[in-house]
Amino acid sequence: MSLSDYLQMSFVQNALLVGVLVALCASLLGVTLVLRRFSFIGDGLSHVAFGAMAVAAVAGLTNDMLLVMPVTIGCAILLLAAGTNAKIKGDAAVAMISVGALAIGYLLMNLFPPKGKANISGDVCSTLFGGTSILTLTNLEVWLSIALSVVVVAFFILFYHKIFAVTFDESFAAATGANTRLYNLVIAVIIAVVIVLSMKLVGSLLISALIVFPALSAMRLFKSFRTVSICAACISVICAVTGILCAALLGTPVGSTIVVADIAVFALFSLLGFLRAR
Repeated sequence: MSLSDYLQMSFVQNALLVGVLVALCASLLGVTLVLRRFSFIGDGLSHVAFGAMAVAAVAGLTNDMLLVMPVTIGCAILLLAAGTNAKIKGDAAVAMISVGALAIGYLLMNLFPPKGKANISGDVCSTLFGGTSILTLTNLEVWLSIALSVVVVAFFILFYHKIFAVTFDESFAAATGANTRLYNLVIAVIIAVVIVLSMKLVGSLLISALIVFPALSAMRLFKSFRTVSICAACISVICAVTGILCAALLGTPVGSTIVVADIAVFALFSLLGFLRAR
């Protein structure tokens, strides 16, 4: 089949729509997380989301979002709080929660296999690395992704200056009267939402790449926060579209293909940054 034939299919159109929106949100979030050195949170929360999804599958929930979303949001708030806790440092908290959730989720799926799921290993592999789940989106998942993506983008546009201030100097932002705790709480919720949405696109183990690579690529050439954010968003969207279309044509896993596209762009921008510095 040709590319035009694939583009006429509704499931490919849905995948492209959701992929573009999720990639856009992840890139905007990634710039803030990379600059604040919180990019490790994405990896930890993706494991938490996998554990919650496994529990939902064992419990037989028809809509796993009802469990996955609140659990991931709660853990995001705990992880950001642990980042400033002297007893449990942020990286240790991420290791504890992420590895624990991953192990418990996989153990439960093996001890109590979900009904109608004969190939547990295949399901787990698809969830971890993003198989073809993005091509089997339901109408509810598509509209939910659209609604949540609009909320995330609107938040970044409306509160751009506050996010900028909190990102670069949280203490100064608090001194000027900004409610930094509230903004950190909102950012934690947004992180969780983006992580859950991204699981359908690239799988739980590859979400960090979707968040980190576009931001790092943009930083190879640009320095201002606004320019880096815009460039990262463009890179992320282009890589998502390229990855989905290549996966449909070549029959490769969607998540891995998108990440390879991100890696290629990062290598290109790194080379351009090196040449410009010379």
